[in-house]
Amino acid sequence: MHVTMVKKRLADGTECRKCVEATEHLRSRGLWDRVDAVVWAHEDDAESPGMVLGRRHGVASAPFFVVRHGPVEQVYLSVLQLVRERLGQTVTAAQQAATIDVDDLGI
Repeated sequence: MHVTMVKKRLADGTECRKCVEATEHLRSRGLWDRVDAVVWAHEDDAESPGMVLGRRHGVASAPFFVVRHGPVEQVYLSVLQLVRERLGQTVTAAQQAATIDVDDLGI
């Protein structure tokens, strides 16, 4: 299994907040070493490797993960989904609730 994390780099050069949080979540669980590659989607470069990968998989936001197992690729839009379904750890309801971002609610 090969795990690629796609992170977004903002036009000002900083890493997006959600990408930082996802990385920290993986580190805190001791799972960061399970990520085999990090690919950057540069906000101001539509041809950056992460932007190209996002278009290929129909994903418009970061972070996201592409897991390849043999010839099959599966996309995970949530670090918790990746942790639960592919990295073999449980995710509590409290952890799931903590990842809800008010910016994503559209209110």
